[in-house]
Amino acid sequence: MRDGYLPIEEHGLIGDGGTAALVGRDGAISWLCVPRFDSDPLFCGLLDRTHGGAFAVTPEPLTGAIQRYEADTGVLVTELTGPNGRLRVTDALTLRAGADLSEDVAAGRGELLRLIEVIQGRVRLRVRIEPRGGAACYPHAGGLGLRLPRRPELELHLASSLPLEDVDSTHELTAGVRHHLLLSWGAPGHRFHPKSPEELLADTIAVWRNWMRHYRYDGPQEPLVRRAAITLKLMDHTATGAMIAAPTSSLPEAIGGPRNWDYRYAWIRDAAFSVYALGRIGMGHEAAGFLGWVLDAVDRAGRPRVLYDVDGHPPPPECLDSALEGYRGSAPVRWGNAAAEQRQHDVFGEILDCAYRWVRWGGTLDAALWARLRRLVEAAAAEWQTPDHGIWEVRTPGRPFTYSASLCAVALDRGARMAQGNGLEGDAERWQAEAARIRNAILEHAWDPRLQSLTEHLGGGGIDASLLALPLRGVVPADHPRMVATTRSVIRRLGAGDGLLYRYLPDESPDGLPGHEGAFLLCSFWLADNLAGQGRLDEAVDLFDSLCARANPLGLLPEQIDPSTGAFLGNFPQAFSHMGLISTGINLRRARTNRANS
Repeated sequence: MRDGYLPIEEHGLIGDGGTAALVGRDGAISWLCVPRFDSDPLFCGLLDRTHGGAFAVTPEPLTGAIQRYEADTGVLVTELTGPNGRLRVTDALTLRAGADLSEDVAAGRGELLRLIEVIQGRVRLRVRIEPRGGAACYPHAGGLGLRLPRRPELELHLASSLPLEDVDSTHELTAGVRHHLLLSWGAPGHRFHPKSPEELLADTIAVWRNWMRHYRYDGPQEPLVRRAAITLKLMDHTATGAMIAAPTSSLPEAIGGPRNWDYRYAWIRDAAFSVYALGRIGMGHEAAGFLGWVLDAVDRAGRPRVLYDVDGHPPPPECLDSALEGYRGSAPVRWGNAAAEQRQHDVFGEILDCAYRWVRWGGTLDAALWARLRRLVEAAAAEWQTPDHGIWEVRTPGRPFTYSASLCAVALDRGARMAQGNGLEGDAERWQAEAARIRNAILEHAWDPRLQSLTEHLGGGGIDASLLALPLRGVVPADHPRMVATTRSVIRRLGAGDGLLYRYLPDESPDGLPGHEGAFLLCSFWLADNLAGQGRLDEAVDLFDSLCARANPLGLLPEQIDPSTGAFLGNFPQAFSHMGLISTGINLRRARTNRANS
């Protein structure tokens, strides 16, 4: 424990395609929003150990614990040790066999299954279920019914093979004894299919393993890439095709600091990165779902927003929750995200690149779909020099960010390629000429001869690790002299030690926020990609291996790392980090093959 809180890295993730929960090594579920990712939290003890609420299944006293996943699934096993015995808890948000998503979850109903087995000795087990804001319990067939004063529209039922009379109880259990707890939720009067807990678990495992049949990867760090694919799928709202950035809100980027954000929404950028990474390892279905979701959302708003809720609508206004102290006292806790009102021109390139990859994976473009995409190409041509708030969503007046301009070039290039390759209407020649103009402007106007680096803005500014993404999007080659020099400058100016990078320095690149943050993991994966592209393959592999070694024992990565301690920071798990792991693994495999064949 740190300040009374379990470290972020000592949690695992489970999910059902509608929502997700964090399960700690102490047997407590301290994060779960129901019925979906961006709903109010049922349990958020991760943000306030006293008032946030949790669902704990723990030996008293707890003396040790380990966690693992059932292979190729989102089913988590926690083994908990007490002074006289050992307990196994298997946790799953259930799925129905024969489909990627059960009809129950799509309708806003769900089930959390906790299977309990004493595997050695005797255990005094404490079961405690405390939703945020408390709950009134009442007798219910086979368990407890729970009424939530904060959420009267949601009905909860806790079925149990243990005799429960209250929300907090203890039980003496011996080896060989098995029990279950099944927490279900939905609108009043909801019902589920009558299946045994063992059947529910078997169904859930079968759904996960059926999805993993499409997985294709044989590069470095294969077990971690495999787990990263499942982690990204755990952040896919499969009913709509939206992919959230992370399942949590307000886990701090620095302990005690105010840089705490709500990431339970679908950023166009993050989701596009994730579906591209999944597509490269055989999971191309997610690209089609995301593309349909995002274009419908754009049509409703008239232009792309930065982020949406999982239904494709604007998220609620950002607000502060003064009733919660924040993880380890890191206030404020935020719900909603004000970045939804920003302008970020890279969204044009993210959508067009996703569409381009989808077509390459076998998707087809009809006239109506192409008309929607063509409007975004023209918007990129018109707006690439207009100030925006950039990939890092600064809370200062807009500036002409280099990364944003580069993604406008991507939009133009991909639009031209799709028009030319598929006989579609559009001025492909003009689009390619404008893309070339943007690339030349970046190399000329973002270059600072004093810093010997490209900079964050067209016209100057500080050094920004997002510049490392330019070669990955085909804007500037990794081995271009100015990109090689920029890579050196990023390492020198933004290096946090041991291959970690800050994304920028707030003192040199003001973002309108006080305080500081940790090292941003995705930027280090980008650095490994650049090193490989510059012929420094051994260095790239060493860096990749060191980053993979930072994953927790379950193979999960956060948004950021504290360079001084290695502790996890920021929302967790973070889609960006797992996408980076997958993409860099693929790029290193390709670079190794090219070197072997040269």
